[in-house]
Amino acid sequence: MTRNEQAHETPESSPSGTLSRRRFVRNAAVGTAVVLGPSLTTVANASAASRPQCTAPVAGGPVWVTPDCDDPVYNQAVIDSETDLTSPVPHRRVSGHFEGTGKKFTLYLPPKKQWQGRFFQKVYPLQDENATDGAIAFGASAGAYTVQTNGGVGYRVEAAAAKFSRTYAARYYSSSRRIHGYIYGGSGGSYQTIGAIENTEGVWDGAVPFVPGVPSSIPNNFTVRALARLVLRDKAPRIADAVRPGGSGDPYTGLDQVEQDMLREATLLGVPLRAWEDYAYVLGLSAPDGLLGFVSLLRTVDPTYADDFWSKPGYLGTEQSGLGDLIRAARIDHTATIGQVIRDAQNRPTGLVLDSVPSQPDTTGLDLTAYQADGTKIGTLSGALDAATHTVTLDSGNAADTLDALAAGGKLAMDNRWSIAFRAYHRHQVPTRPGFYAWDQYRGPDGRPLYPQRALQVGPMLSASTSGGGTHTGKINGKVIVVANLLDTDAFPWQADWYRTQVKQALGAGYQDTFRLWLNDNADHLEEPPTGTRAPRLVDYNGMLQQALRDVSAWVEKGVAPAQSTPYTVHDSQMAVPASASRRHGIQPVVDLTAEGRDRIEVPAGTPVTFTARIQLPPGTGRIVSTEWDFDGTGDFTARPFGPCRQTVEVRATFTYGTPGTYLPSLRATAQRDGDPDTPFTRVPNLGRVRVVVRQK
Repeated sequence: MTRNEQAHETPESSPSGTLSRRRFVRNAAVGTAVVLGPSLTTVANASAASRPQCTAPVAGGPVWVTPDCDDPVYNQAVIDSETDLTSPVPHRRVSGHFEGTGKKFTLYLPPKKQWQGRFFQKVYPLQDENATDGAIAFGASAGAYTVQTNGGVGYRVEAAAAKFSRTYAARYYSSSRRIHGYIYGGSGGSYQTIGAIENTEGVWDGAVPFVPGVPSSIPNNFTVRALARLVLRDKAPRIADAVRPGGSGDPYTGLDQVEQDMLREATLLGVPLRAWEDYAYVLGLSAPDGLLGFVSLLRTVDPTYADDFWSKPGYLGTEQSGLGDLIRAARIDHTATIGQVIRDAQNRPTGLVLDSVPSQPDTTGLDLTAYQADGTKIGTLSGALDAATHTVTLDSGNAADTLDALAAGGKLAMDNRWSIAFRAYHRHQVPTRPGFYAWDQYRGPDGRPLYPQRALQVGPMLSASTSGGGTHTGKINGKVIVVANLLDTDAFPWQADWYRTQVKQALGAGYQDTFRLWLNDNADHLEEPPTGTRAPRLVDYNGMLQQALRDVSAWVEKGVAPAQSTPYTVHDSQMAVPASASRRHGIQPVVDLTAEGRDRIEVPAGTPVTFTARIQLPPGTGRIVSTEWDFDGTGDFTARPFGPCRQTVEVRATFTYGTPGTYLPSLRATAQRDGDPDTPFTRVPNLGRVRVVVRQK
């Protein structure tokens, strides 16, 4: 508890009105725990016997949830503690769980005078029940209390928490007003958000899925990038330079035929070309193999895949082509002798020193199997090979009996057959559901797949599991604003277009009365504000997300339609938006920056360079509240005044470069709906960038 927090445990409550309650004290040190059973609902006098359980309309399908049914699993909400706090803003924190489950929830309720009859609820498969200070403060600023659970996957526990929160809030605020609810979530949370708004009615009034995935996203968005890593790793800096501001614009120049084909395959599947500026992220160079652990899942659900890949026609492992040759050359099947077992102070093995390592340059994704000197198998190991030092650093989760059996003179077999094979898995996962145009490259003229298809489609399976059942039908039950980012290499931008099409097909021509798609330029998948190497080329999209939540609530509660969807074109699975703010719509400013009137300039060292920029907002979406310059392109932005906040701003700056080199100066402009330069919320930025080449005098 911080110094600013003032804690107060509420005494055990007494029954009130017609709400039936069951109470018990679980732990005097924790405070009161109140069990609110199935009969405690937003409908007074409803008895548990008169309320049906929530069920699936179709056997095996998603459960349909309304305020008038009780979830058969999450039907007893237990309050573990109620605490009044002053940080990050004044609020009551209510912590609890659902009896008989491991699911927890937390409510964060601002003072009554600040509350405006709504709540915001963020979802994500890996989150816990503790909302961030930023989410709590933003919710309070928007007149909302905040709800969060440790729900894992699906939407059912989220729905149960949402329904319970209304009951608690009505009591806490002594209010009979209609309480509106809004769910939002990104990446894996977008699956849950879409599952929630498609398979419930009256639980939430609106939703904001952001950086959304679709049933074809996982694992295919990652496998195609891992395959590109094998082929394009050495040429990636050349591709990056071509797509940077002031570059050639042709990323295919300098690539051989195999490399061109690989870049085209990744592009057609949806990897944004401009995202190659950060090729280390695109190729997963900072991860063990860029596959996020999906290989272990595949070995469980499709155990014969690797055998088929390396032995049967139609797979790259046997294909007689330049790419097939490269794939086979990347295969590792190497056995080394253990020269030394490295141990820690407690004599536990932490590493191995080997007498030899594979000759291949990429040794990620290795399966490690240990043997005694006589060839007797000890067991499998997990760890990372450092080829330069001939050392394997062992992971902490290895089995103790396997570690105990390791000894100098033993053998370590290294094999990457599964890792290499998995990188082409997307070729054998062509969706059977219509509309996935990015996959047309893997279909012949007759529409049939060009490559053998696996019996199981992993993407739809994972999508259904995460979202809580069959979803992405487009049959939304509430207002929805989708926020997608044009440089997203984890959830490809075209996938937001695919879902927009699903909504349009489901709702008909009037779908725009219910749905918006806002595209955010110069933003990627990661929710954390850009820092370090990401900062010069990316913007934080949380401000757009916050404004979307405010706008979807105004749409529901006041009938105020939000800004129009961002218009775009799709060519070769690449999305492009109009250059002008008046035609781009959405709510993001457009920054048109030039250096001496161009996007690239070459000058001698010591020569002043004049930058000019025109910054515009789509009409009616706010005012520009700040401009920041980064002349070196390092991410170190400095604010400069520009006059009164307004919709269109023109700025000019001069900078002199004393050291030769190539610079990518940036101008970051930020808009805010109310023109408030001091608020930390709903700030929507964008970038303008150019290239300055400074040569010797």
